[in-house]
Amino acid sequence: MARLVGLRAQGRGGEAHALLCEAAAWPAGLLPEFAAELGRAGLGADWATLLWEAASLPPDRLAAAAAALGEAGRDGDCDALLRQGAARPTAEIAEAALLLGAAGRDREADALLSAFVRLRTAEEAAALARRDPHWFTPRLLRAAAALAGGKHRDLSHALRVAGIPLP
Repeated sequence: MARLVGLRAQGRGGEAHALLCEAAAWPAGLLPEFAAELGRAGLGADWATLLWEAASLPPDRLAAAAAALGEAGRDGDCDALLRQGAARPTAEIAEAALLLGAAGRDREADALLSAFVRLRTAEEAAALARRDPHWFTPRLLRAAAALAGGKHRDLSHALRVAGIPLP
């Protein structure tokens, strides 16, 4: 933290950003305390940058970061991370969601899938459901039902076209 504060004080933004990229790859359990320290230091914008960088980590690291933030009660930060991560390739979203589910982090898995359904097409959601239809289909449908518009109808249709039975 002292190094980051020093870099910011000296106007060395590029080096500060590089340090934030390194911090995003630290063990996930360190993230909640680092977020608190950034807040105390008045560097909330740096926390947003770190979340952005963490959203591009491999699926297992994304899932670990989301789980750590969720366990620490930092649901808003966790949800921001997962919203940013929802732009990843469908296979990576599926992997991260399954890892979260296997770790008992259903709230975080559902938040990731909700962000995915909001951002992506019904056909992409149906493709994701193919990975494990029994696990994904009800979650994706719940996420779509929570959204305004015809997302639920569109997803139901895309699932039927893909040959995935509805629950």
